[in-house]
Amino acid sequence: MAELEHGPECDCGCNDEQGPTITLEFDDGESLLCEALFVFEVDGKEYVALAPAEDPDSEDVYLYEYFETGEDEFELGDIEDDSVFDKVAEEFDRIMEEYYEAEEE
Repeated sequence: MAELEHGPECDCGCNDEQGPTITLEFDDGESLLCEALFVFEVDGKEYVALAPAEDPDSEDVYLYEYFETGEDEFELGDIEDDSVFDKVAEEFDRIMEEYYEAEEE
């Protein structure tokens, strides 16, 4: 899924429209259609940021480990370790802060 390689600061226009979508299925049987915002790296591993696709005003973001399994195929993994999740969340926040600062200029 090549579109997932773009980020908020890539200036290619990929943020002008909704990105690729994926349906998350939770342990309680609920599902949620999400937009893939971007893939980013932390300590040599890739992570993806997902946001609810049907509620663009939502501030909810779901962070998962991202594994490419083939051409246009990928899998998501839960971030089990709290310290790793904290690092991933901090990097996500940093990327978004840079993006919004650049937009204000």
